[in-house]
Amino acid sequence: MKKIKMLLSAFLLCLTTMTYAAKVDTLQVASTAMGKTYKAAVVLPNSYAKSKSAFPVMYLLHGAYGHFSDWLKNTPNKKLVHNLADQYNMIIVMPEGETFSFYIDSPVNKESQFETFITQEVVQKVDKTYRTIAAKNGRVITGLSMGGHGALYLSAKHPDLFCAAGSMSGAVDMSTMLNRDSSAQIVKLMQPVFGDKSGNTELYEQNSVLRMADKLKANKLPLIIDCGVDDFLIEPNRELHRRLVYNKVDHDYTERPGAHTWDYWENSLPYHALFFSKILAKNQVTAKK
Repeated sequence: MKKIKMLLSAFLLCLTTMTYAAKVDTLQVASTAMGKTYKAAVVLPNSYAKSKSAFPVMYLLHGAYGHFSDWLKNTPNKKLVHNLADQYNMIIVMPEGETFSFYIDSPVNKESQFETFITQEVVQKVDKTYRTIAAKNGRVITGLSMGGHGALYLSAKHPDLFCAAGSMSGAVDMSTMLNRDSSAQIVKLMQPVFGDKSGNTELYEQNSVLRMADKLKANKLPLIIDCGVDDFLIEPNRELHRRLVYNKVDHDYTERPGAHTWDYWENSLPYHALFFSKILAKNQVTAKK
């Protein structure tokens, strides 16, 4: 009897694994701009293999100190991204952004050109490799912390690529980092981006999303922004919210309990996916299951 129970348990475990939905690819993306090849994780919904439809894509950016696989490894629920890809029938792409690129093109270092990398090389590679809706009405972008800054920054500068954008605990005022106890470490980490001027507060402010409220207004992209009330970045996010309200920019802004943690981001991402799914449905670009 004990053996039968063990065999039954093993069978159910295998069945669960076999029927498990989304598939993860590791895509090699050659960067002509930087002369390197980087990886991107691509989660394909279960319906992708059974369909001939083109699928909408959500670009999901990682934070500082991180890499492309963070969203698959660091959430308490390791199946979070897989489940969302299946639930909303979308491809989710997590590209490399290095530890401190902030997803901008460095003015001093040709080997740190992550604005160009994401908006030209990653998007192009994904559209060539998979059945995607290769137009702005089928693309959305969001991210956490540095990736939240990156998502708003890239969508503001390239409104032709994305139909909506989001930010979770976004580092929307880059100069905030220099006010922390570890500012010397931040300056060192930002050397690949700003070189000898990595301690210049004005340079950080010039590249911050906080200075892009007018551009965000002009682009009229739907935005979703949230931050935990115990997050060290809450005040810059509140200031961005105030500036968007002042400029009469439609956006979804939420503060929730939580800090700068993976528990918070695991809770936050499903809200972003739901927000985007409604916009994609409105654009009539949802794929058939």
